[in-house]
Amino acid sequence: MTAPSRELAAPSEQGAPSAPPPSMRLRELVFGAACAAAVRAAARLGVADAVGDAPMTVESLAAAVRAEPEPLRRLLRALSCYGLFAERPDGTFAHTDMSRLLREDHPHSLRYIALWCTEPWTWDAWPRLDEAVRSGRNVVEDLYGKEFFVYLNEDAPESADVFNRAMTTSSEQSAREVAALLDLSGASSVADLGGGQGHVVASLLDKYPSMRGYLLDLPRVVEKALPRLREGGDLADRARVVPGDIRDAVPVKADVYVIKNILEWDDESTTRLLRNVVEAGGPGARVVVIENLVDDTPSMRFSTAMDLLLLLNVGGAKHTTDSMVRRLTGAGLTVGDIRPVNPYLHAFECTVRG
Repeated sequence: MTAPSRELAAPSEQGAPSAPPPSMRLRELVFGAACAAAVRAAARLGVADAVGDAPMTVESLAAAVRAEPEPLRRLLRALSCYGLFAERPDGTFAHTDMSRLLREDHPHSLRYIALWCTEPWTWDAWPRLDEAVRSGRNVVEDLYGKEFFVYLNEDAPESADVFNRAMTTSSEQSAREVAALLDLSGASSVADLGGGQGHVVASLLDKYPSMRGYLLDLPRVVEKALPRLREGGDLADRARVVPGDIRDAVPVKADVYVIKNILEWDDESTTRLLRNVVEAGGPGARVVVIENLVDDTPSMRFSTAMDLLLLLNVGGAKHTTDSMVRRLTGAGLTVGDIRPVNPYLHAFECTVRG
């Protein structure tokens, strides 16, 4: 009698735990929502902020975050499976390098990024991904009857606040890396398009003391620009904050234009923005485009997930290297070097064609 076939994991090497078989990996994948929800719960409870340098008992942690000990133990055990916190043999829990990133006081904190990617609207939108794939358009307008950012600001102000905090965190962390990468020594002015609160332009003005800088974004965004760039700030005499929609016009002429993480809108908006940059800069103007890519990057799982989220909320998309080059050359730019900024961002060096 033939024994039933079983799916076996590949033998482990040198005693290391063997990888789970495909059937178990798929089971783990379909429970991905549980993992995301657990990270969100830990962030909202402030567990990472409560854990100290030494391992802590669940009872101590529960008292610190005002939770029940046994459900908290279950949450921490689930997170420990992913390397987020570590369960010790005596039942205490300790920090890992990953869990420390959920602390609000960590210099590279991802707490608000974790919250943003698990906001309530995401749980409404993800189950309709098949509809977005069939239609090629966002599902948020059907869900809420409004364009995504209008919905956030009018109906979900707490989520809008999380978004702003997440973008601020991300900008602060990447701005220093962008400034370190870019050599603008031959330029006298730089314009940061869709630059949020102005972290990139501030970092570049710090690097180049004789340079002038422009920050362009929507009025409701730039009204919260860094105090350093506004009247009375230490960079105010070299900085100009310009409110407006860069999809309508780019009303400043600069030697260098920086476009970071905004060429992921719908095709029409992206085309209009690039056309405006070409018109404003004129032949020979330098344009630096900084984006996540869904190919040729060590952060594929993150970038492809963000790509799908963009499809759901604004009908946008992350780019491959080739699709970005085609988009830029089609707009009248010549693409030169393409360099990594960090594990999840690439910089495209461009000039406006004559």
